[in-house]
Amino acid sequence: MTSLDRPIPVAVLGATGAVGQTFVRLLANHPWFALADVAASERSAGKAYAEAARWIAGEMPDEVASLPVVACDPREVSAPIVFSALDSSVAGDVEQAFARAGRLVLTNARNHRMDPDVPLVIAEVNPGHLPLLEVQRLRRKWRGGIVANGNCAAIVITMALAPLERAFGIERVFVATLQAVSGAGYPGVPTLDILGNVIPYISGGEEEKIEREAPKMLGALRDGVIEPAPLRISAQVHRVPVEHGHTASMAIALGRRVSPDEVRETLAGWRSGIAGRALPSAPREPLVLLDERDRPQPRRDVDRGAGMTVSIGRVRPDPIGDVRMVACGHNTVRGAAGASILNAELLVADGWLPDDYAT
Repeated sequence: MTSLDRPIPVAVLGATGAVGQTFVRLLANHPWFALADVAASERSAGKAYAEAARWIAGEMPDEVASLPVVACDPREVSAPIVFSALDSSVAGDVEQAFARAGRLVLTNARNHRMDPDVPLVIAEVNPGHLPLLEVQRLRRKWRGGIVANGNCAAIVITMALAPLERAFGIERVFVATLQAVSGAGYPGVPTLDILGNVIPYISGGEEEKIEREAPKMLGALRDGVIEPAPLRISAQVHRVPVEHGHTASMAIALGRRVSPDEVRETLAGWRSGIAGRALPSAPREPLVLLDERDRPQPRRDVDRGAGMTVSIGRVRPDPIGDVRMVACGHNTVRGAAGASILNAELLVADGWLPDDYAT
């Protein structure tokens, strides 16, 4: 348990966008963090947040409505912890500028995920990767740091695979995703393209992200280097007319032959890497195994654990590999803002704030 004398000021970059708004909503009344700065593009700078943001994330918290929007510049932002919801077209240089200025940057953008000295972290799966920050700080000669969380679909898939990789090893995964429209941001996919339709393509290298990021997150940190897990992943992604919740249907070849019952027992008995840490955003059950033959479903399961739980079902034999299963998780909470906030809580609990900031 961490005891703070006062809430730590935090900032959100890209605060007016869909994921930025999710950050703002989740940070309202947070027990450890106080939202001090909202930053966005130059065209929004100087406006009140309520004026600059076309709010789509439920009720706008009262305390943020009057906050002035500032530029995404470390000279304009005072908070020591910075959550980045920036688009990848601008995120790379901006995030580095904040890290160079001594800030801890928790990023959702793809720009730095595969950098060899940037931890790509799911708090429950690979908290042991955070010491890579020491390598990053030495190599880049900055006091701050960048910690990334994965692609929204990759996080759901990796959480479902982690217990099996640890218990049995995984050789191959074939995965097809059904991804919600909120993953495309706002205004997102045109109505006439998505209503009553399935689009078997998502731009931005979505399939490659899943195939590359999951092995890094499931890998091991040895001598300052992440050794990716040796599994191979083949991904096919689809955009579907669902508001929130990415679903992943997987066929898995394990490192040794086991029964579906053994897989179910392993999933049901999995203990996360932060169990017992009492981090505010950590769900009581990061994974839930469902027995109903038609679950998980986004409409019924995506809000489990305040959106931080991944639901798994349809665990059954696979005629080509070993086992098939379906996983579902909230793409803007578990797959984005909530994952970053949980990573920040873990960083604070483990003492990773810059030395000149005392809690």
